[in-house]
Amino acid sequence: MSLSPLRFRLLVASLLTVSILGALDHTIVATSLATIAGELGALGQMGWVVVGYTLASTVLLPVLGKVGDLVGPRLVFLVSLVVFLVASLACGFAQDMTQLIVARVAQGMSSAGLQLMSQTIVAHVTTPRERPKILSIIGAAFPVAILVGPVLGGAITDYWGWSWVFWINIPFGVAAFALAVFAIPHIDPGPRRRFDFAGATAFTVAFVALVLAVTWIGDPTAASAALVAFVVAAIGFAAFFTIELRVSEPMVPLRFFADRTIAAGVALSAIIGIGLFSVTAYLPTYFQMAYRTTATVSGLVPIATVFGMLVSNLATGWLVSRTGHYRVYPIVGTALGAAGLLAMALLPVGAPLWVPMVVMGVVGIGTGSFMSLVVAVVQGAVPRNETGTITATVNLVRQMGSTVATAVIGGVIGVGVAAGLPSILDASTLTPQAVRASSPAVQEQVAQLYGGVLAPVFAALAVVYALGIIAAVLLPKGQLSDEVQHAPEAASEPLTA
Repeated sequence: MSLSPLRFRLLVASLLTVSILGALDHTIVATSLATIAGELGALGQMGWVVVGYTLASTVLLPVLGKVGDLVGPRLVFLVSLVVFLVASLACGFAQDMTQLIVARVAQGMSSAGLQLMSQTIVAHVTTPRERPKILSIIGAAFPVAILVGPVLGGAITDYWGWSWVFWINIPFGVAAFALAVFAIPHIDPGPRRRFDFAGATAFTVAFVALVLAVTWIGDPTAASAALVAFVVAAIGFAAFFTIELRVSEPMVPLRFFADRTIAAGVALSAIIGIGLFSVTAYLPTYFQMAYRTTATVSGLVPIATVFGMLVSNLATGWLVSRTGHYRVYPIVGTALGAAGLLAMALLPVGAPLWVPMVVMGVVGIGTGSFMSLVVAVVQGAVPRNETGTITATVNLVRQMGSTVATAVIGGVIGVGVAAGLPSILDASTLTPQAVRASSPAVQEQVAQLYGGVLAPVFAALAVVYALGIIAAVLLPKGQLSDEVQHAPEAASEPLTA
């Protein structure tokens, strides 16, 4: 689909703006959570401000991907943006935690539409070779949000009040909406088909149950509830796959995975969520405990990781669009990720902080080299009227992998630290300040304990990236076309890329 240069630039500006807004809502709120919970008087419900948003955005991915194919991505994008802005307004005006959580769920649902339709629209208005560069620009929203979100959220909360953490979306969102109305072209929807309500329901129940199960598994008082949730999740996923195999228009067509490009690309996307996104949240605590740094200094390692991801994401997108060759980047990227995480597992506790910064920076560079690229490659392996569905699938496995692996790693850390903690410290009230107030011998014992608990985690994640090398090698050789691609009629045909 050909657009004038001006209209195309305005389109990219609109998509990038809403992508940044959606990504920031994952990170900007974290800094203000304590203030919000205190003012609303609901500290016990604080976690649901984040969990509600994440769950809603993940569960709605396959649903909105299919809806985008049925009614056209332009309509889904514009409606999602309006809902996102209304929900942002409602968040700021919330008078209690229940109102805030409901508004955050609405924000998460609309954020899924913005994220998906941005990538789907790019697929419709670019050639296969142009696509990696534009997707890498839009994909830069996530690492940028990680870098600036916590600082921005803290500053807004301190100077304007926590409501403006949400209201700041309004002026930028309205400007993006005006640009989108003009710049996003009409994209013909696919043929009218039945929507897979049964599959959507089964998946929603199964995924919510799975998240609750892995969240509760580390709590001895919730062991029975976790077991029930696991059973519900297993039944739900079994029902989901059974439904998807039998219905004529499945929400996630399993026939996609007969295509080597799709199977390898989806596996690579899952590896990003499992292998890096899951552990990033725990890095500051690890360095505060094992390296005895301050909270501010401990943030340098995640920043190095995300900065490496940002640079390589943009560089890879530009290089692939320039040359058309893409296969080498995920191969090198997964190898760098595996090597970096293995080095983290072997790194002795107490090494100079610049060493893990460099190592995790390498992991970020490796991950960024195929983070947006796999979306572009997989989009070219399906018919155009199923672009939204496959884009949703790629994003879904990444977020599911991140959500589940984050909960599992949290449980491993919680159990491991509680089991080996010195008797003078209480695991339920353990803080970096409490450790630093202890004797040097206790500090050293805690440092070695955290190093011993996290080393197997890093080693396991290195194995995940090593499996990614196999998936990357399975990607077909070739070169992305610089012409408008007429996608194959069946996803089982190989991609000529």
